[in-house]
This record gives sequence, C-alpha cells and structure tokens, in this order.
Amino acid sequence: MGKKMKSAMEKVEERQYPLREAVDLVKSSAYAKFDESVDLAIRLGVDPKRSDQMVRGTTSLPHGTGKKLRVLVFAKGEKEQEARQAGADYVGSDDLMEKIKGGWMDFDCAISTPDLMAAVGKLGKVLGPRGLMPNPKTGTVTFEVGKAVGEIRKGRVEYKVEKAGIVQVPVGKVSFKAEQLFDNASAILEAVVKAKPSSCKGRYLKSVTLSSTMGPGVRLDAVALTKQWS
Repeated sequence: MGKKMKSAMEKVEERQYPLREAVDLVKSSAYAKFDESVDLAIRLGVDPKRSDQMVRGTTSLPHGTGKKLRVLVFAKGEKEQEARQAGADYVGSDDLMEKIKGGWMDFDCAISTPDLMAAVGKLGKVLGPRGLMPNPKTGTVTFEVGKAVGEIRKGRVEYKVEKAGIVQVPVGKVSFKAEQLFDNASAILEAVVKAKPSSCKGRYLKSVTLSSTMGPGVRLDAVALTKQWS
C-alpha cells in the first residue's frame, strides 16, 4: 500500500456515515493526479437469478456524470435524421452493425428504434456482456430517439443489479462540488430504493459504499437511506 493510499484510509473511520459527510470525506481523501470518478456500490438483498427480483432502470443525474458519452443510434430514414440533429455521435443501421461485428466498439451507449431490434439482437453476444444492448426497460429501445439522446447527454445513467447482488453507478467526478455529488448520489439512491421488487422480503439495502476511483470506500448508513426514500 502506498503512502498516499494509507494516508487516505486513515481519514475513514470504521463506522457508517451520513451521505453529506461521506461526500466530503471522499473528496478530501482523493489523491490521484487525475480527476477521479466517484461511484456508488449498493449491495441489495435480492436474488438476481430470479426474474422477479431483477433491479434495473435509469435515472437522470441533476448535474450529469462529468463524462462525455459517445452515443450510437441504430435508426433509418426520418429517425436517423432526428438522431443526428439531437447530437448522436454515430447513426446508421446495417453499416454500423457490420462495423461492430468486425470488432469496432468506440461508443459508450446504444439506442435503437424498435423496428431494427430484430437485427440488432443478433449482436447480443457482443453488446450484451459490455452492457451496451439497447433495452426497452432503460429507454434505449424507442422511436423517440431524439429525446433519448438528449436525456443521455443531460446525465441519464443506468443501474442494474449484477450477479453478486451489487449495483454500481457513477455519481460524478471528484472535481464536482460537494452539493453536486450529494444531489447526484441522492437521485440514484432514491431510484434504487423505489425500484425494490415486491417479491423482495427482509432488508433491501444491505450496504452502500461511496468511493473515488483510487480512494478508500466510505460506508453509508443504509438503514437511514432506506427510511428516507421508502
């Protein structure tokens, strides 16, 4: 362990912090020379193997993620033009699919009109593992492609529970003001708490940790957060 990491860890006590205090601590303990990302790791009391306990959705961050996302849209005709006018980085159909089949993956999120999903679905083995497959549940399969591109540009993020029952979502950058990180983290936590499956019994938020890319994790008071938005 390096001296900087050791010094950062010494600032974090073995207790659960209120969100505002945790944000300040994450900012003060960040030490990397680059602008670190700040992320939430939320462990849920669900069984991801059960379809009725899959937690997945999207929410908009009030202050964005601090990262410019490269948006790809599968569309034709008028919808292709709509996507371009909305600011999508890459727009097309068969041409883009062929590039992806050839190994090209220079984009961060993908949107598709419903009429092209039969063809896009054939890219599942490539896009699926990377979390890039368009999905109606996250608003990325839609004829309102201009609106979808705009929402992503403004800071819409996707959350999805992984096999281990953990949801990991970016909330911004260390350079953000503390209030901005607080607002973004609150938006995500509220969305995840409200997405609790009706079949989930017992404690839903098992643990919540806020951290920067290189910094130590700061544990949040999961019980208080659950009460706040339940």
